[in-house]
This record gives sequence, C-alpha cells and structure tokens, in this order.
Amino acid sequence: MIMKQNNKQELSYFRLKLRSYMGEHHPERLQDTEFITARADLALTAYCDAVAQGFTHPEAESMASEVLYQGLHFSKYDTLISVLENEFERELPAPLPEKLAPILLSNKAIQATFDKFGLTDEFAAIEQYVRLYTELTGTIVLIMESNNLATVGQADG
Repeated sequence: MIMKQNNKQELSYFRLKLRSYMGEHHPERLQDTEFITARADLALTAYCDAVAQGFTHPEAESMASEVLYQGLHFSKYDTLISVLENEFERELPAPLPEKLAPILLSNKAIQATFDKFGLTDEFAAIEQYVRLYTELTGTIVLIMESNNLATVGQADG
C-alpha cells in the first residue's frame, strides 16, 4: 500500500513538473492532458527503472527529466517572445509580447513559417534558427501591416 501511494506521488510530481514547464515554454500545448499524462508516466518509469538499477536519486531524477522534456527543449512560444521583444520593443512594450505570442501561435502564416523548418530540441543552436528568426520577423511585420496594428519603420526580411 505504501509503495502504491509513493508511485502516485511521484507521478503527480512529474506531471506537475511537466505542466509547469509547458506553461512557461509551450502554453499552446497545456491542454494536451493525454500527452502530459503519458510523458509523466514515461518519466516515472524511467525514474523507477534507474533507482532499481542502482542509480542515486539525483541521477534517476536527471534521467527521468531527459524523458520528461524530450522534444520540448525548442519552444515556438519562446522564439516568438524573443522576436517580439528584440525586434518590436518600441511597437510592443512589455507585457504585450507575452499577450501577443499565444495569439500569433495560432496564426496560419506564423504556423506555416514554423512548418518550413525541422524543429528539434537542438534547433535553437543551429544556423537555420537565424533564418527562422528572420522569417518570423518578416511575417509579423506583414501581419501588423495588414491588420493596421502598428507602423513598422523598417522591416528587414
């Protein structure tokens, strides 16, 4: 009985940890409870397996975290926030980037821009990231102009 209760606690721990991370970096996926539950279950299994194999609890935690966050290191949301804060700070002072990013994530032109690239966990570290960043900047300029949201003095796209 005690073991079962422990497992339940661990499971909720990994689920809470993943929900917190996704809330910060992937808010558009926060409603995907099936994914969150499945990934938390995989992390719990990895943790239990690691402990059973003799790894220390911090080592097991680290291994479980790798499973928990796999495929989630690159964030479309964080990339949009970065573009908005760096390229449109005059037009969109804080806290507007945080309010606008979720809206932009659902925009078809923004989705199409992201879809051109093979987004992986390491994507932000490769040179294609600069191209994505530039294309997103240009796409946002076009969206702003076509919706008369702001006049952007210069666009380099």
